[in-house]
Amino acid sequence: MSAPIIVTALLGRSDQAAFDAMRREHYPPDRNVLSAHLTLFHHLPPSVEEELRHRLTGATRGVRAPAARAAGLMSLGRGVAVKIDSPGLAAIRGELAEAFAGLMMPQDAGGWRPHVTIQNKVAPSMAKLLLGTLGKEFRVREVEIAGLATWWYCGGPWEKLSRHMFA
Repeated sequence: MSAPIIVTALLGRSDQAAFDAMRREHYPPDRNVLSAHLTLFHHLPPSVEEELRHRLTGATRGVRAPAARAAGLMSLGRGVAVKIDSPGLAAIRGELAEAFAGLMMPQDAGGWRPHVTIQNKVAPSMAKLLLGTLGKEFRVREVEIAGLATWWYCGGPWEKLSRHMFA
């Protein structure tokens, strides 16, 4: 396939369900075509597929999942996201970024702000309102990172490429 590759962290079942519920509640329904996700890379070239699989297998096979937590909320300007704090996941992403440095798009090369988007593509005033509302009840909590996955970006919903589960 010649589509770009996306790399995400796979969330544990209960965290996936909770973030999906938030997206259903706050994301514009006509634009909510994906499950909640934590993106590590938005666009890697299809030519790296084999090496990427190899590196992701090495990063996960027999390895304990990195600790992670929902650390706060962040404004996306036209949306709201939950900030994810995970030094272990950041280290994995850093190694991958080093390996694929010359092949990354500016969006991926410009640093990483790990988050799960729960609202996007709305008027800034709506996003600001949601940020304030959610901020009143938000509590820092642990989030399970179950594995890593790759996807083909085909314009709309993503097509699954590979899954790499932590021990």
